[in-house]
Amino acid sequence: MGIDMQIVYLGFAGSAQIESEAAAQLVRLERFGKTISGCHLAIEAVHGRALSETSGARSAAQDAMPSHLLFDARLDLVLRSGELMPLKHRQSEDPDDAVRASFDAAERLLERGIAHI
Repeated sequence: MGIDMQIVYLGFAGSAQIESEAAAQLVRLERFGKTISGCHLAIEAVHGRALSETSGARSAAQDAMPSHLLFDARLDLVLRSGELMPLKHRQSEDPDDAVRASFDAAERLLERGIAHI
């Protein structure tokens, strides 16, 4: 019983390196194959400045500040029951780090057995 994975890239072209990292991380979840049948991984490139804006109004200082690129990784687990379990977003300046953090969170969740509830 393998675990399927779908990856989507938003706002940038993916890379073989990111796919390789995601595949390596997926191996960590194989031991939970009786609980999960797959996962959906979305990696989005977002500008750091946009994350701190809470309203439509921006100051001239905010416009002058250079924005830095962050990668937002969202991992949803697909349970054998067919239920979709979305996990909290993870962000990093390095897409591989964001992917690893997402799979770390999934592994912790599955180890605690929350997926069985």
